[in-house]
Amino acid sequence: MDKNLNWVNEKRIERTIKSLENNNMNGYLVNSNEELIQKITELVKKDSLVACGGSQTLFETGIIDHLRSGRYNFLDRYLKNLTPKDLKDMHRKAFLSDAYFTSTNAITENGELYNVDGNGNRIAAMLYGPDKVIVICGINKIVKNIDEAIKRNELLSGPANAKRLDTKTPCKITGCCMDCNSSDRICCEYSVIKRQRTKDRIHVIFLNESFGY
Repeated sequence: MDKNLNWVNEKRIERTIKSLENNNMNGYLVNSNEELIQKITELVKKDSLVACGGSQTLFETGIIDHLRSGRYNFLDRYLKNLTPKDLKDMHRKAFLSDAYFTSTNAITENGELYNVDGNGNRIAAMLYGPDKVIVICGINKIVKNIDEAIKRNELLSGPANAKRLDTKTPCKITGCCMDCNSSDRICCEYSVIKRQRTKDRIHVIFLNESFGY
């Protein structure tokens, strides 16, 4: 990345981290995937019960591999041959986890986390349950405000995830939200975390690269 553009992005991340801190959430900037893993080992103790939400970012940054390393007791939602009941039970157990790993659909420069779910399990765990929530976020997820966050989901993250999941929704064809009534719709639950009441619960780790949708 061009060094001047890199500097602009770092300043934007720093402003967002400051806003998160004002909202009683913690933010960090790491410069590599290796630093990302190091930060996680500082935040989450060995043998902790950990879980995760559905996230392309967690795969792209190597977090899923780290969670599978044996360091933690990982509730792995991506195991092969899980039945719908197995997955439902795992989602419920995630509420009792020591740390819940996820990304976010968007984060505003005001320090607000904006998310959209199909089933709601990810949003629910971010809001309440796990002792810690670890959010992994690329520079591409930062937006100016909630209006931009909504547009980002409609024009980018929603259609991209629909394509990834091969849903039977109009956005998989058109590439933008059609506010459909499809039974396969993945945009069903919406949330904004504007502030956290519990100190040191939500931790947002930024990388100055683009990851996920």
